[in-house]
Amino acid sequence: MRADFYLIAKPRFRDEPLRLVAELARKAYDADLWTLVLARDRAQAEALDDLLWDMGDEVYIPHQIAGTDDEDDACPVLIASPEFDPPQRPVVINLRDAPAPDGFERVLEVVPADESARGPLRERWKHYKARGIEPTKYDM
Repeated sequence: MRADFYLIAKPRFRDEPLRLVAELARKAYDADLWTLVLARDRAQAEALDDLLWDMGDEVYIPHQIAGTDDEDDACPVLIASPEFDPPQRPVVINLRDAPAPDGFERVLEVVPADESARGPLRERWKHYKARGIEPTKYDM
């Protein structure tokens, strides 16, 4: 298992943090890794859905919001708001305050640029370490 923390630093991600999430989902899809995005709420899930449709003319990332179709298992990128219990995927992009549930091969945590919002992420870092996972940090 692996835990990667992506610290938002670049202005384009600072101004639009979900853009980094969309880029991470694109990279996972390009690597043929089925991905689950754990959105904080329904509004965030819908905003990410919109961004994934707007990745450029050359980019198509098959995705859907969990619970909007009976085919949740058939879509490479699944976005789940808290009211859904989606199927686990090898890659989880976690946007919630709680650590990702067990069952993933790799979890990607997006760290906001705002220092005051980083408390829950420090706790998740400790949680993963306690589970024997050595987290890695990337400046984005």
